[in-house]
Amino acid sequence: MKSLPRFGRTLGLLAAASLVLSAAGAAAQPNRYPGANWDELAPSQSGWSAQHLKEAEDYARQIGSTAIVVVQHGVVIESWGDIGTNLLLNSTRKSLLSALMGIAVAKRQVDLDATLTQLGIDDVPPSLTAGEKQATVRDLLKARSGVYHAANYETKEMVALRPSRGSHPPDTFWFYNNWDFNALGAIYEHATGVPIFAAFAQQIAKPIGMQDFDPALCRYSGGPDSHFPAYLFYASARDLARFGLLFLRQGRWRDTQIVPAAWVQESTRAYSITARKTGYAYLWWTLSPEGPSRVAAPPGTFWAEGNGGQIVFVVPAYDTVVVHLARGRDGLPGTSVTSALHLMELVLAAHPGG
Repeated sequence: MKSLPRFGRTLGLLAAASLVLSAAGAAAQPNRYPGANWDELAPSQSGWSAQHLKEAEDYARQIGSTAIVVVQHGVVIESWGDIGTNLLLNSTRKSLLSALMGIAVAKRQVDLDATLTQLGIDDVPPSLTAGEKQATVRDLLKARSGVYHAANYETKEMVALRPSRGSHPPDTFWFYNNWDFNALGAIYEHATGVPIFAAFAQQIAKPIGMQDFDPALCRYSGGPDSHFPAYLFYASARDLARFGLLFLRQGRWRDTQIVPAAWVQESTRAYSITARKTGYAYLWWTLSPEGPSRVAAPPGTFWAEGNGGQIVFVVPAYDTVVVHLARGRDGLPGTSVTSALHLMELVLAAHPGG
């Protein structure tokens, strides 16, 4: 999807006036949603700086970006790359599960205060201890379970940094822990009786009109280290922009509340301050609630983040969503999250309020 073409002097005055009125109307409608396809508006007609966007695009090319989509007021104002191709999502997948958990909590299918003991959760030997089993679903969502059992689909960094078993009681220490995230997937499926990918397709992808999402592409990644597999999503940049817009709109899509608004607020509020100079919510990242944050952005910004520079950046102060993807484990090397977050800063510098 490319930006709309700039209109030159060859357009008549009447057509030019019509264009201006159309652009003004689009900017004045902050609650627009895409239909079967995204509506587009040229940056020059939306107040964004073409020069700064060009600088951001040049940087994206340098870091090996695959696709970028910039949405304001529910309209695409810029996009680069292959925005319609489904790519493997790494940890960005966890924010998708967070949305499903919010729906299940509202339906009373999931109790956030249920302990692992109450849920009958255990793992391969060495099994969970009685103390570890006191962790709740809420603790897992916050990555504060204190369960440091080996997990599937871990990075070398996760394995190297994992605390020793029993070193931290539940809800006393933050650690980015794939055991927590994978166990949450199993808890969700057991509570609802529906596979994660099918649930996402029916409850979120279909209602918000995702154009490319196919649950048949998604897969589980298990192994001998744990009973609980990772749930691997594939999604396109333009579909992730719809997901970001859903959360920007407080879980509402036109006249339908897809994800409870209270959950959007609860799940994107920081519960921990991480060593990465960010906050961590329920499987979402946020700005650091104290001191300078890892990324410069307006207050209230939150994002999904995945290895290889995958970002779904939601900026309520600007009514804006920015999505960045780069091919990761299933193809060419992705870029770093640090580089992708710097790209977010460059894009926001082009915003009229940036």
